[in-house]
Amino acid sequence: MWKWLEKIVGHNEKPLVLTKEYKRPKRARTKKGKYKADNKSTAGYNEAWVGGKKPRKKRKKKNRYDEPWAGNI
Repeated sequence: MWKWLEKIVGHNEKPLVLTKEYKRPKRARTKKGKYKADNKSTAGYNEAWVGGKKPRKKRKKKNRYDEPWAGNI
């Protein structure tokens, strides 16, 4: 191992594995299997999602061919 990296990381017998595990966000469910609702009185936590945060919506790509033709060349 390189000496400069060994000073930063330290000497480990196990090799470093740099992996980021991504888990898809899941909706929280009740005991009967139905979706759980968000409690509006708790502003910092969303009970409807496991982990307490709602995932961001995906932005649709704009298709330039969907716009009507203006007639200008």
